[in-house]
Amino acid sequence: MSQTRSIFGFHAVLAKLRHDPEGVKEIYVDAGRTDARARDLARHAEMAGVKLMPVDAARLAAMAPGARHQGVVAHVSAQQRHITLDDVLDTLEEPPFLLVLDGVQDPHNLGACLRVADAVGAHAVIAPKDRACGLTQSAIKVASGAAETVPYIMVTNLARTLRELKERDIFVVGTEDEGSTDLYAAEWPQATAWVLGAEGEGIRRLTRENCDLLVRIPMLGSVSSLNVSVAAGVCLYEARRRR
Repeated sequence: MSQTRSIFGFHAVLAKLRHDPEGVKEIYVDAGRTDARARDLARHAEMAGVKLMPVDAARLAAMAPGARHQGVVAHVSAQQRHITLDDVLDTLEEPPFLLVLDGVQDPHNLGACLRVADAVGAHAVIAPKDRACGLTQSAIKVASGAAETVPYIMVTNLARTLRELKERDIFVVGTEDEGSTDLYAAEWPQATAWVLGAEGEGIRRLTRENCDLLVRIPMLGSVSSLNVSVAAGVCLYEARRRR
């Protein structure tokens, strides 16, 4: 029998059903839920040919200990679909729009960044294999389905990957508190990769050296920085507005 992993929450399970139904093995739902969300889930499961099993709340709690599962847990294939950066870039019919995370190790921050990337229509999220968070269950849950829709690509050498992006005429914009240009005054082409670092530490030196432009988000109050997912939302929505 192939190995499986668990995902939970309506957003994550519905997104998996829509985008990779073959990877969903079975779905367990709280037998007491008969609301619109539960009916929507049942309809999608039926269309995908996935078995939906009503169970009691205690069993769900045992399947997802400590998690806010919302009354639904799915067993999906443990084998993540392997997608490379070339796979993404070679199939695009519009200028690339990428988010690069350098040193983000908190799964909640990763999940929130994936959610932002999905919301703005980014094509992929890129991170180094070292000093970065993988797609843990916590990250998948916080992403609210975005972990199933936005490719999360971990690369061996981030500086080299940034150079390869530049060879493809993708403009690399880094964000720093000490950036040379205000975000709203800066200019960039449509084909962009936005680089954000972990809160406090920022982007690493080699990463910074491979950016075409460093911008700063104007901070008008007493705090000096934003959470990385908030900063991603500010920058990516400004980039989306201009697209």
